[in-house]
Amino acid sequence: MIEAQVTLTRPEGTSRQFEVTTGSGHRLLVDDATGATGPKPIELAAAALAGCTAFDVIGILRKKRQQVTAYEVRVSADQAPDPPQVFTRVRIVHRISGEDIDPAAVASAIHLSETKYCSVGAMISKTAELVTSFEIVPPQGEEPVATGVAQS
Repeated sequence: MIEAQVTLTRPEGTSRQFEVTTGSGHRLLVDDATGATGPKPIELAAAALAGCTAFDVIGILRKKRQQVTAYEVRVSADQAPDPPQVFTRVRIVHRISGEDIDPAAVASAIHLSETKYCSVGAMISKTAELVTSFEIVPPQGEEPVATGVAQS
């Protein structure tokens, strides 16, 4: 079971800052754009998607013995203009550095994450189109040596 609790930090006034406590005991603040003391909850959804697919992809690439030296996932999402302002289109970019990284292994790992493993992506894909791409970058940070669009 996944659990979380949010508690209003300042009941007086107009603040909408909450302390989040996860089921595993981690704490963080969430806020709105006005308070600016923590991420907005919808930003956490984008971060959760990036984290979920990153965990999957790095695990799969390691099983495929890919020598990854750096890896990041960037997520940007468009939202519906009216409440509940769900994500409508999400762009996911995987940037991977390492020695002799196989583009086919990267594409396969992303595909498995999107179609089998990433629960956050499965939920978000109910309202949004997911558009995924990847770049393989030399360890020195030069221009990408391979790019691709992951097919789900």
